[in-house]
Amino acid sequence: MRTIAQLADLTGRRALVTGGAGHIALAISQALIELGAHVAILDKDEGLQERVDLLNGLRPGCVEGFSCDLLDEAATRKTVGDILTTLKGLDIFIHSAAYIGTTKDSGWAVPFEDQTVGAWNSALHVNLTSAFIILQETHQALRESGRGSVIFIGSIYGTVGPDWGLYEETTMVNPVGYGVSKGGLLQLMRYFSTILAPLVRVNAISLGGIERGQSITFRQKYQKRTPLDRMGREEDIKGAVAYLASDMSSYVTGHNLMIDGGWTAW
Repeated sequence: MRTIAQLADLTGRRALVTGGAGHIALAISQALIELGAHVAILDKDEGLQERVDLLNGLRPGCVEGFSCDLLDEAATRKTVGDILTTLKGLDIFIHSAAYIGTTKDSGWAVPFEDQTVGAWNSALHVNLTSAFIILQETHQALRESGRGSVIFIGSIYGTVGPDWGLYEETTMVNPVGYGVSKGGLLQLMRYFSTILAPLVRVNAISLGGIERGQSITFRQKYQKRTPLDRMGREEDIKGAVAYLASDMSSYVTGHNLMIDGGWTAW
């Protein structure tokens, strides 16, 4: 029987993380690197090289950066092909890219009656459709790995509806397309957990609210609403990623792991 350290070891494994310049992806990439993986991060140009330099400071040469706009299907397929060539295969795919409540896109984070179909379509493409596209391009490499693991980063709002009382007296908006896309991502996870079995495991991590500069009013109401009495932190995802990406979860697939401080328990 292997030890926990042996089960968690990702030495030699190759990972792709989308949305790699984001806050959540930073914690994800750090977890993978700390366990020994070689990581390719994919994002648009803004902040990408800075993130690569930061992560390579943890272990020189452990990270490669690839610039791509996931709204562009052809560019996405080509870039993923370049990643597979550079890494010489793939063992782990983590989809973290997403339109979120603070995304600056016309017709997105505005009152419901002003939300546009264009913003809706863009969000669904980045949050959901791009995961489908990337799996089309990577499923064979993940199968050939013999230890393929896919993790979709979801949200509590893919499972439950928003508590609108949290948003009163704030300027924050929870766009309809966000929860819809995250709900779809969970069903995509269930679908691929069966079609890619038994060679590839597919799971999801659904996050609650992460504290990152929200108003004190929002944070206090969120904290009161949460059994563990606080908002999440980026580092809260690291253990879940380590578990689902590694052999610690070798008999787990089709599972949605809630990292929400108990939010969805009541």
